[in-house]
Amino acid sequence: MLEQILSRANLLKAWQRVKANGGAAGVDGITIEDFPAYLQKYWSEIKRQLLEDTYLPAPVKRVEIPKRSGGKRPLGIPIVLDRLIQQAILQVLQPISDPGFSRWSFGFRPFRSAHGAARHVRQTIDSGFRFVVDVDLSKFFDRVNHDLLMARLARKIKDKRVLRLIGRYLRAGVYVDGKVFPTTEGVPQGGPLSPLLANVMLDDFDKELEKRGHRFARYADDFVILVKSKRAAERVFASVSKFLERKLKLVINQEKSKIVGANESEYLGFVFKGKRIIWSDESLENFRYNIRRLTARSWGISMDDRLERLSSYIRGWMGYYALSEYYRPLPELDEWIRRRVRMCYIKQWRRCRTRIRNLLNLGAVEKQAIAVGMSSKGPWKLARTYGSQSGLTNAFLKEQDLVSVRDLWIAFHYPK
Repeated sequence: MLEQILSRANLLKAWQRVKANGGAAGVDGITIEDFPAYLQKYWSEIKRQLLEDTYLPAPVKRVEIPKRSGGKRPLGIPIVLDRLIQQAILQVLQPISDPGFSRWSFGFRPFRSAHGAARHVRQTIDSGFRFVVDVDLSKFFDRVNHDLLMARLARKIKDKRVLRLIGRYLRAGVYVDGKVFPTTEGVPQGGPLSPLLANVMLDDFDKELEKRGHRFARYADDFVILVKSKRAAERVFASVSKFLERKLKLVINQEKSKIVGANESEYLGFVFKGKRIIWSDESLENFRYNIRRLTARSWGISMDDRLERLSSYIRGWMGYYALSEYYRPLPELDEWIRRRVRMCYIKQWRRCRTRIRNLLNLGAVEKQAIAVGMSSKGPWKLARTYGSQSGLTNAFLKEQDLVSVRDLWIAFHYPK
């Protein structure tokens, strides 16, 4: 297997994926751009170490990303070389492991997605399963037991060198504030191999749920089990908690775990109302928060850069949340986003004469353009005036590549 992993074709395919994903440099400081020259110089020695089972992965650089809800989420950044090797391992190991996974496991698998998980949950609710057991695993990726994981990998991997290499990745340590700390448990988030290792670790849990005849959906460490009564939900919660804690040595977050009615449940950013899938209130609020951040008046970047980042974010968000079957708020969202963009233009046109001239050049009515330029109102209020809208029209904003959430939703639900 190791020779297959290190084959030229597999490595070239892995490099294309790593390069496309981009990302920051790891502890060695080598960037994606610098890596080809580095690899050309040192690859023969690196390959020799890998084949002779002496290669030692570098520690993972630990960074913390702020969460909208408060607190921080740890993320590991492997060096580019280790990203390449992990991706090469993944490409060989995934086709071997994936066929044996549960059909109700949707995360980080070919031809499966969070949309598939959400649709499955809705269909299960529609068929009479009215209660949801939502078990939250506390810091799952940080608490994966290495011995249990390696035992499960050994079922599929017969090449001991590959097993030992994966084991060294698990124990490579993390680099925090200039110091390297050992990793005796956990799978570092951020590496290409981590999602597959999570699926391998939780596959026994999936099989146990299937053996018991439960209806469920799992996306990485995020899963729900659906049952027909509250009493059944309480029994299931107790039994699966015992399995996870005793068999897999994982920790249940009792505060976040809950039993709720199907109409009150939230999964992967969606709620399920009647026969519809709808984005959750929290998901929509996060969207509004990020739109406000990207259209902050104090952010000193050009409008071209701002619009590029804004549209990229909207496309990404709608690429996921367009699954929601709730159309009603979309026109209002579009209107609000356009108003915030107009506000940014007006803020950038600080001087009275600049505002008047630019609005006239865009086709605004002279009297209205002068009223905007002479007004003492703030940019937010001016963005709603006829003078601003007659110059900074919807058509003009569309020409500047500002995308519409409404148009993206329609394209998702009614493709041509």
